[in-house]
Amino acid sequence: MMNILTLPFRNLRRKLLRTGILVSVFALGILSVVLLYNVSTTVGHSLEQKMNEFGANIVIYPKTESLKISYGGFSLGNLAYQVKYLPEKETVDAIYKIPNRANISSVAPKLLELVQYKDKHVAVIGVQFTFERRIKSYWSINGKEPAEANEAIIGSKAAEHLGLKTGDSIPVGTGKFLITGVLAPTGTEDDNIIFADLHSLQAAVNKPNMINYTDVSALCAGCPIEDIVQQIEQKLPDTEINAMQNIVKQRMATIETVQHLVLGLGGVILLTACFMLAMFMLASVNERKNEIGILRALGYSGAQIFLIFSIESLIIGAMAGVLGYVGGFFGSAELLKLLKLGEHIHIIFNWVHLLITVGAVSVLSAAASAFPALKAAQMRPTDAFSRI
Repeated sequence: MMNILTLPFRNLRRKLLRTGILVSVFALGILSVVLLYNVSTTVGHSLEQKMNEFGANIVIYPKTESLKISYGGFSLGNLAYQVKYLPEKETVDAIYKIPNRANISSVAPKLLELVQYKDKHVAVIGVQFTFERRIKSYWSINGKEPAEANEAIIGSKAAEHLGLKTGDSIPVGTGKFLITGVLAPTGTEDDNIIFADLHSLQAAVNKPNMINYTDVSALCAGCPIEDIVQQIEQKLPDTEINAMQNIVKQRMATIETVQHLVLGLGGVILLTACFMLAMFMLASVNERKNEIGILRALGYSGAQIFLIFSIESLIIGAMAGVLGYVGGFFGSAELLKLLKLGEHIHIIFNWVHLLITVGAVSVLSAAASAFPALKAAQMRPTDAFSRI
């Protein structure tokens, strides 16, 4: 029995080769878009993660008019003359109260002290190791990370210079810090530093709640770094803020370039697929004029004829959407393996995205065939008999 639901399936099955070509072309377009989207998104996240491994991208320190000391490529303020400090708790709390606080990955306050050990000078920096490790994931410690108060780790060059090793102690102020580990060489200033527990160092040098500066690691894929800097300046007006603008802007520009490339290529591919579908459906309408005229003579209205062709397009779009998404998922997984971005890089099959893709492609295919379907709906029964 023929009706507006069975006729589309029968027509698609009757023109199986044409149906296969249509589905293949549309599926190829969807596959390309899904593949490019998955790869660009994953590469963007990988780039974000790798950039964050290099450390903080914002440094906050008190305003000063005197000599400034550099550490980590940033100006940290004056630590030799007219030393100024920031209140630790108030500073950290203010940073976490900015509107874009969701983009803050870690806040790592620091107190720097210069100490003398066996007639040799060395810098001791008080840190909160939990937050410091989030910024400096490249650290590798020979020994164990400090887990208790009055414990510290020492950079490789500082250990060699001072003749210290794991298990030794170094006096600082009124306290003494036990070296629990030696940092593997990093090629940075960290090799020359002793890192101790922040609050223990504050107590040992009688500087409670005082810090010289704080590092901030901001995830900038969701908002411009300038916004975060501006918001911190509003919360902490008496501070100076340095941001690694070049690296951050390069990161954002790379991600945006890839995303624009995806949108551009995806748009061209889908536009081509829609054009081909419209051409195929228009040819099908011209070939089936007799059939359409007979259906009109049997009592089918123009709206029903329009619906028959629209359902055919929806079926083609749905099949193409499923094949394209599944093919794009597995294709992007294989491409990511070839790119060798790391073992931790992987994508997850998302059923919600599949349903959204199928729905969107079905609607798009129906829209692409709207003109041929409208042309078919406007045919009169006499068109069938005029060709006999």
